[in-house]
Amino acid sequence: MSFERYKYVVVGSGFFGAVIAERIANQLGEPVLVLEKRNHTGGNCYSVDHAETGIHYHFYGTHIFHTSNRDVWDYVNRFTEFNGYYHQVLTTFENKVYQMPINLETINSFYGLNLKPFEVSTFIETEAHKSGITKPHNFEEKAIAMMGSPLYEAFLKGYTFKQWGCDPKSLPSSLLNRLPFRTNYNESYFFDPWQGIPLNGYSSIFEKLLINPKIRVEMNTDFFSVRHKLDRDALVVYTGPIDKLFDYRHGHLEWRSLIFEEEVAGVQDFQGTSVMNYAEASIPYTRIHEPRHLHPEKDYSESQTLLIKEYARRGSSEDPFYPMGGQRNRAILKKYEAEVSKQKNLLVGGRLGEYKYYDMDQTIAAALHTYEIIRDHAK
Repeated sequence: MSFERYKYVVVGSGFFGAVIAERIANQLGEPVLVLEKRNHTGGNCYSVDHAETGIHYHFYGTHIFHTSNRDVWDYVNRFTEFNGYYHQVLTTFENKVYQMPINLETINSFYGLNLKPFEVSTFIETEAHKSGITKPHNFEEKAIAMMGSPLYEAFLKGYTFKQWGCDPKSLPSSLLNRLPFRTNYNESYFFDPWQGIPLNGYSSIFEKLLINPKIRVEMNTDFFSVRHKLDRDALVVYTGPIDKLFDYRHGHLEWRSLIFEEEVAGVQDFQGTSVMNYAEASIPYTRIHEPRHLHPEKDYSESQTLLIKEYARRGSSEDPFYPMGGQRNRAILKKYEAEVSKQKNLLVGGRLGEYKYYDMDQTIAAALHTYEIIRDHAK
């Protein structure tokens, strides 16, 4: 297997790698080699039809495409059409279902009140004031200062402990920025103007991104096992874990990983929504996915549905999903970033390469920017 003739090598075929490969092949007209260690392209966005039910689902957990970036939206629409799905999440606490993220319906239902939108701020400020926290220093303190202890204890504390595997007091307050908090009845999880699920699934996007015959995709191929076969002057775009790239010489970055447990239920609709969170720490899984709800335009079986329980656990660079962040990891990351800057023909990107909690649209935007660097260098 000869790799020497390629002057562009992309490691990983998730959105970052696939977009880079597509741009190099279609815009520069250059051959590009894509190395993928899994048996499929698409990274964690990989989607497939379930063998028993025929329901199309996201193999690594529900992925909702949403963006406020017009350039990204225009770009991705070259490779797919989207349905009109708008994401809503519910959460179960003590056998009662609430809206998540927390909105006016959640607050009224939880407290047994009938507050109006203009009354919510004063009520929540009073609840938060009881904590005495004026300068929050971590996730828990910031959450309590924002919504008060009762809402935090019910909906965030147990779930956060399960999701991140540690005391919320040890997590950075910045993690809370991903969770909206609303004082009206808006139930949409995202505010972005463009949202949806690819009509034919995410895998079809990657098939089109990588269809150019100038793109050679080698699956079941570990970059670290074949790197010695590459042209020494090849530009390598690496999208894997950055600590692994340098053989952990500055230490291991911390990751969270996920395990999924599939089950077929003999009903048409089990939970009435695509994602149901489970807030209590005593329930081992963080949420249940029911992917039939992602495609209301499809005709699925009326006698069975697919359920996927999601469990969070400690991860490593061998099975990374979410970067843990925090001061220690930032210090290690800076050392690896310095190593990258010393390399002549190496670019590192994506959620794993940059150790950032990117959404899909952010990943695409970063890839398009990186391609511009490659293009300008090629001139």
